[in-house]
Order: sequence, then C-alpha cells, then structure tokens
Amino acid sequence: MSVVGVWVRRMQGRDPGEQHRASTPLELLFDLCFVVAVAQASGQLHHGLAEGHPSVILGYAMVFFAIWWAWMNFTWFASAYDTDDVLYRLLTLVQIAGGLVLAAGVPRAFEHYDFTVITIGYVVMRVALVAQWLRAARQDPAGRAAALRYAVGIVVVQIGWLLRLLLPGDAAYVGFAVLVVAELAVPVWAEARGRRTSWHPGHINERYGLFTLIVLGECVSASTLAVQGATTRHGLSTGLLVTAAGGLVLLFAMWWSYFKHEATAALRVSQFTNMLWGYAHYVIFAAVAAVGAGLSVVAAGSDIPPAATAATVAVPVVGYLLVSGLLHARMRPGSVQLIPLLVAAALILLTAGGAGVLGVPAAILVIGLLVAALVGLGVVTANRTATRT
Repeated sequence: MSVVGVWVRRMQGRDPGEQHRASTPLELLFDLCFVVAVAQASGQLHHGLAEGHPSVILGYAMVFFAIWWAWMNFTWFASAYDTDDVLYRLLTLVQIAGGLVLAAGVPRAFEHYDFTVITIGYVVMRVALVAQWLRAARQDPAGRAAALRYAVGIVVVQIGWLLRLLLPGDAAYVGFAVLVVAELAVPVWAEARGRRTSWHPGHINERYGLFTLIVLGECVSASTLAVQGATTRHGLSTGLLVTAAGGLVLLFAMWWSYFKHEATAALRVSQFTNMLWGYAHYVIFAAVAAVGAGLSVVAAGSDIPPAATAATVAVPVVGYLLVSGLLHARMRPGSVQLIPLLVAAALILLTAGGAGVLGVPAAILVIGLLVAALVGLGVVTANRTATRT
C-alpha cells in the first residue's frame, strides 16, 4: 500500500485468497485508539468491584458490547473493501474520532447508565461506515446487494439507538437488549443470500489476534500500575510479589492458550462458523480486559471478602478459557481436550472460593499455575499427536 495514498480507487471486493495479506498501519491505529475505550471500561470495572458494587458488571457488559461491536464492524468491512485511498482513509479517521468520543462517554455510562455520549460517538462512526458501504454498493456491482443490506440495517438500528435515549428506567434496558439482538442480526441478514462479502480469512484471523494482544497489553499496563501504586503506598510485601508473579504467569498462559491455535483454515468452512468466531470474541475480549481489572483489584487491595476479591480474577479467567476453548474445539475438532478444560475451570473457581484460607495472593498464583498447566498439557498432547502423525 502507498504511504501517501491516491485520491480515489475503485472500491471492489478484495481477493479472499490474496497472498501476504496483512494488517495495515491504519488498522493498527484504529486498534490503538479503540484500546483507550477498553482501558476506560476496565478501569471503571476495577473501581466498581473494589468498592463492592457487583452491579458494575452489567454496565461493563453493556459498554464493552458498544466497544466490541464498533471495532468488529470496521474490521470485517476493511478486510473486504480496504482500498487505502484518500477517501477511505478520511472516512476511517472519522470512525476513529467517533471511537474516541465513545471512550469519553464510558465513565458516565458506568456512573449514571447514561449512554448519550456513547451514542453520539456511535452516530459519528455509523455515518462514516454507511458512507463506506454505499460507496462499495455503487462501485462493486457483484457485492451491491449485501452492501446495501448492511447500509440499510445499520441506519435502521442506529435510529433505534437514538430513540432508546428517550426511554425511561427499565424500558431503556429492555431497549438495549432488543437493539443488541438487532445489531447481531444485521450481518446474518446481509450475508444470507447472494454474493457474500469478500473478506480475507487470514487477515481476519490476524486482526482478531492483534486486538487480543492489545487487550492483553492493557491488562499488563493496568496490573503494573496497580502494583506500582500499592508499592508506593504500603511498600513491597511478600503478598504483592506473589500476586505479581501469579498475574504474570496467568497472562503469559492466556496468551499461549489463544495463539497455540490457527483459525484461518476453519474460517473458510461455513458462514455459521465465521459468525460464531466473530461473535464469541465478545466474551474473549471482555474477559481478557476484566482479568486486568481483577488483578488491579487484588494488587491495590479492597475491603470486599477474600473469596470475592479472588473471584474478580477467577470468573473472567474461567469465562475466557471456556469460550476460547470451546470455540477452538469447534473450529478445529480434536485441538482442545474438553475434560481437562472443564476440570481446570472447576479448580479455578474452587481456588477462588478458598481464598479466605489460602490468602488472595496465593489463590492468584494457584490460578495462574492451573492455566499454565492446562496450556502445558495441550502442548504435550499436540506434540505427541504430531509425532505419531
């Protein structure tokens, strides 16, 4: 791709079999700006959990859906129609600006369940994305029907988000749930018949992997700042060192467990598999970011019971392991051993429940070692299978 860019290229679906298709600098900038919103959501979750407010989990789930869905919409469109000309870049930069507005609205969404600023950010992003889809419909006759369905679906649902701001009390929560279903249904409807969008399986696999790395990096940053703050306030202690060691082992093991599987080939199999891959990553991304929030709660300390403190780490870890494990088992049958996965998940929850006896730092270390042991078992099994083959 040209660094300077040309004014306008014809927007046609890119070749799904294109060799050496990699993420562009613009896509990486998009990810880095979106991780600002992820950090905001993770930080708000940390504060809510540390203060003993479990209701913050609902706000986190709602806000993270907004972040994830905006990222996902751009990612799949760019995989199919990235022309990298000036018009495409400008419209993408508008989407990034909308994402930063969304990030600015995260604290208010958590504190007052006021999604006005987030919705304004969505409007900015959606206007730019609809313009991209309409451009694709005009210039790519083969993909016109799907592109128009995307554009219409996005506009209709976005109007719904604006109208939701007028709903009072519990009706706003019901409206949110209805609109989430509508959002998830748009790609299913748009890709249901005719020529499907020509996204690139290898590129999509890389994009999801890179965003996973960025969210893991945000976890490392949040945990490090929490340890640093605790050290400044109370000095270095054995418990803090054990917590840091356990958190580091845990994050390393989570990275290994995600990247030991390759999904590119499976993404060529069926539309259902593709949708499952895309949608399941809501839980994966949200769980990884929540682990960072939990580690921050543990490192900084809180007044909630030890079992609840350890659960701020254990619960998202179990969610991450189960969803990513079952997803990879679907994508590549035989690649994941389900019984060890379920046993590890149960032991992690039991460890959190016993944090009052073990101590929270020791519980975090045990959780990290359990995930590492699960990864190690998978590596040994894979190597034995490869050797026999």
